[in-house]
Amino acid sequence: MSINNAKFSIGNVVKHRHFDFRGVIYDVDFEFNNSEEWYQSIPKDVRPRKDQPFYHLLAESNGVTYEAYVSEQNLLHDKSGEPVKHPLIDEIFSGKKGSSYFKLSN
Repeated sequence: MSINNAKFSIGNVVKHRHFDFRGVIYDVDFEFNNSEEWYQSIPKDVRPRKDQPFYHLLAESNGVTYEAYVSEQNLLHDKSGEPVKHPLIDEIFSGKKGSSYFKLSN
């Protein structure tokens, strides 16, 4: 078993490398941790490797919000500075500083 280091952190705003959506990371799996059915539903020619971090995102695209599960190889830092407009942002994060969201410690 290899040790994976995550390139992105919880609170980072990212965008998808190939598809037109962006979001804020709220959780990280250091290797694939979703169903095999979900994995097999991805077309073979764009299916990511399982041995890399996968990120849970509060995502938005064209006014639609949802949760996404995305491999590290398909994410880029979003440098727009625009806030992510997702209804769960305020439930998970305390605020935004610069280009990242943060949680206050208990």
